Amino acid sequence: MKTPPVEYLRRARRLLDTIRHADFLAPLLLRAYLVPVFWVAGMNKWGTLPDTIAWFGDPDWGLGLPFPTLLAYLATLSELGGAVLLGLGLGVRLIAVPLMVTMGVAALKVHWTHGWQAVADPLSPFPPEHIAGAMQRLEQAREILREYGDYDWLTQTGSFVISNNGIEWAATYFLMLLVLFFIGGGRYVSADFWIGRVLAGTGSNHVHTRA
Repeated sequence: MKTPPVEYLRRARRLLDTIRHADFLAPLLLRAYLVPVFWVAGMNKWGTLPDTIAWFGDPDWGLGLPFPTLLAYLATLSELGGAVLLGLGLGVRLIAVPLMVTMGVAALKVHWTHGWQAVADPLSPFPPEHIAGAMQRLEQAREILREYGDYDWLTQTGSFVISNNGIEWAATYFLMLLVLFFIGGGRYVSADFWIGRVLAGTGSNHVHTRA
C-alpha cells in the first residue's frame, strides 16, 4: 500500500519540528557575524575621533549632521558597546535599536547616492548606471598592473574590484539586526536567555507564594 502524500507532509513537519531544537544556532551565528563588524567600525571611529566628528558635522564633504560631537560619540560607543553586548548575548534586543539607527543613517547619508551594490558587478540585479565605465576602468587598471607589476603577487590574496560604496552592506546589517530585535539573542548561549530563566523562576516562586 502506497504512503499517501499527506503522510509525507506529516513526516517532513515532524522532522522540521525536531530540527527546531537547534534554533539557537541562527541568532548565535548572526551575533557572531556582527560582532567583528561593529567592533572594527567602532575602533576606526574611536582611533580618529576628531576626524569623525568633523566628518559628521561638515555639510560640504561630510554628513552635515547636527550635534556632530554628541552623535559621533553615540555612534562610536553604540558600535563598540554593541559588539560586546552582541558577543555576550546581553540586552540584544535593546542594543539592536541604536545599531539599526546607525546603519540607517549610514545607508541614507553615506551610501544612498551610490545605489545598491557595495562592489560594482555587472551581473547584479541592481547595477549602477556607471557600471560599464567602472568595468572598463577596472580592466584598464588590471592591464597596467599586468604590464608593469607582479600581477600574480598583487592578486595572491584576492582579485581587484571597484568599490561602489552602495547601501548593500548597511542594509544587510540592518536586516540582521532587525531579526535579532524580534527573536532576541537565542537560547542557551546568550546571557539574556539565562537571565530570563532566572526572572521566570523568580516570578513563578512569587506567584506560588502569593497563592
